[in-house]
Amino acid sequence: MPHAKILLPAQCRGARGLLGWSQGDLADRAGVSRSTVKDFETERHALHHSTERLLIDALETGGVALIPPDDAGAGVRLKLAS
Repeated sequence: MPHAKILLPAQCRGARGLLGWSQGDLADRAGVSRSTVKDFETERHALHHSTERLLIDALETGGVALIPPDDAGAGVRLKLAS
């Protein structure tokens, strides 16, 4: 499957906020280091595609939907409970 979604640092911070997760919580759930999350969110470095996928999967499994950028910008929202 081609790399389709792109995670922006602000989306990552916003998604964590909606979920009530710390950087460490996200790192644990994604299987990456906290410094990876911190450095990405503070725009110190970009993510490898595989790391980005881990973060996206963790956030989406946690209950948020990432909204791709459009004229209004990118976003994030809580998923409806099923």
